[in-house]
Amino acid sequence: MSKKTGNEKLTSFATHLDEQYGVRGSLAREQYESEFDAFKLGAMIQELRVEQGLTQEQLAQKCGTTKTYISRIENNASDIRLSTLMRIINQGFGRHLKLNISVVDQ
Repeated sequence: MSKKTGNEKLTSFATHLDEQYGVRGSLAREQYESEFDAFKLGAMIQELRVEQGLTQEQLAQKCGTTKTYISRIENNASDIRLSTLMRIINQGFGRHLKLNISVVDQ
């Protein structure tokens, strides 16, 4: 006899994504995943900035850009070029960027 947990309506996150945005490879799903990656990047920059006790203005000054641009990156309102990302990490945070690229089948 199995015990009911009351969670019969729960679904996995993967199932939720399939239902909400379509299966991997569909246009809507690819757009979602691309936007989510950009969101993660902005969140990581914001987290580093806060950890180092910097305001957006201070970070912008250190890496030669504007507070508005830093805000747009952190809020996923702007695409960021790799060269700009490297400048923010190197000059703004005094760190080095290490990229790991994985190519996966859709």
